[in-house]
Amino acid sequence: MKKMTSAELRSAFLEFFRQRGHAIEASSSLIPANDPTLLFTNAGMVQFKDVFLGREQREFTKAATSQRCVRAGGKHNDLENVGYTARHHTFFEMLGNFSFGDYFKKEAIHFAWDFLTQELEIPAEKLWVTVFEEDAEAEAIWLEDVGIDKNRFSKIGAKDNFWSMGDTGPCGPCTEIFYDHGEHIAGGPPGTPEEDGDRYIEVWNLVFMQYDRDIDGTLTPLPKPSVDTGMGLERIAAVLQGVHSNYEIDLFQSVLTVAAKLANTTDLNQSSLRVIADHIRSCAFLITDGVMPSNEGRGYVSRRIIRRAIRHGYRLGIQDVFFYQLVAPLVKEMGEAFPELKAAQAQVERVLQKEEQRFAETLGQGMKILEVFQVM
Repeated sequence: MKKMTSAELRSAFLEFFRQRGHAIEASSSLIPANDPTLLFTNAGMVQFKDVFLGREQREFTKAATSQRCVRAGGKHNDLENVGYTARHHTFFEMLGNFSFGDYFKKEAIHFAWDFLTQELEIPAEKLWVTVFEEDAEAEAIWLEDVGIDKNRFSKIGAKDNFWSMGDTGPCGPCTEIFYDHGEHIAGGPPGTPEEDGDRYIEVWNLVFMQYDRDIDGTLTPLPKPSVDTGMGLERIAAVLQGVHSNYEIDLFQSVLTVAAKLANTTDLNQSSLRVIADHIRSCAFLITDGVMPSNEGRGYVSRRIIRRAIRHGYRLGIQDVFFYQLVAPLVKEMGEAFPELKAAQAQVERVLQKEEQRFAETLGQGMKILEVFQVM
């Protein structure tokens, strides 16, 4: 298995699909364009929604991206799990390849398998595959065409293997690829009673977009069957870097180290440090994309994330305004891949510093009121 930095992995993924005729598109904003059904961009396919629906034409029929995503509100909300599990984040990168009526299940499955087992050199015996229980076509491709081990294969129901970006919109059956972190970690294969655990981790989801779901749940076939895939950069980086937790990969280490120094600790595994390291990513990119902390809508979610990070700083004993100081190490780690973050660095720091000062004043006023009531 190859050893790669996150930057090398991102580049390898995009180059793999560039060589196979895919247009490489930049990450879109975290604010979905012309889509009131979504709070934030939560998957790589969001910028292509109208293409899947046949409402928009592009100059290409297949593409690949590394999309910035936030899941901290609406249907996909991982906020409360962040910092306490190995893989939940408010912000993450989704590597994805897409076909808009060009190729379909067979090609998508072969692309994924070849990238994982040949390009990244992950042993086939470390991977587990699932398909939607009614998708006989995908089952046959995996077992008969690709020739995977049937003992590392499961058929699962719609709850886990039928994907949609929201309550309405493009959707379809999917096939998922899991990485087996080893028997020393608790948890069974997907689809079994023991699946709740961290041994088998989903790394890639291949969605076969076949339908448009309307408000009453009716499924209408799309004009052209398409493909939407998503592989979490942080998850696959953990595999290649030989660690079990996403927070141990290179993308987090610089921020965690600076945060730990501010907290006067050397233990980088503390949950509060992980919350802070995750939250600076989502807050910085949200501000970069124009989401300012406020008391409503997207701004309210941004403010909530910022204040959650600050509270965890208090838990660690950090007394001074600190959160904005983590923007610089974040830019150092991700500014080359996302130059818009580097360009907005000064503004992001100003907004976060002002927001933290405002929150500190609010807490101070609250403590004074509490003291008055205690005296009474």
